[in-house]
Amino acid sequence: MRIGELARRTGVSERSLRYYEAQGLLRAERTPGGHRDYAEAAVDRVVRIQELFAAGLHSSRIAELLPCMRDADGGPSAVATPKLVADLTEERDRIDRMIADLERSRETLDEVIEAARGR
Repeated sequence: MRIGELARRTGVSERSLRYYEAQGLLRAERTPGGHRDYAEAAVDRVVRIQELFAAGLHSSRIAELLPCMRDADGGPSAVATPKLVADLTEERDRIDRMIADLERSRETLDEVIEAARGR
């Protein structure tokens, strides 16, 4: 599929798809005319990349991680190194701390709202 179709199907801009390719996160074949031609599996790959970015990972970490994840076709994956697993665990712990901080902030805001309502 061409880049425009992949962008439409994933909701990701063509510019972002080119960036993913430049970072080694996504691969496209080239037509004789030089246009990008993505495999059907690229849709799932882009969705996965977006999820990893949303989790707070940067592109170089995603590039390390993607080979260790199974693609939608169930093909074999590389084994994550112990360091990568430790780094990802640390990242998850950071996110957990952020969630806890946000929950405390919400509780404080709830108290302020209740006090403002005179209850």
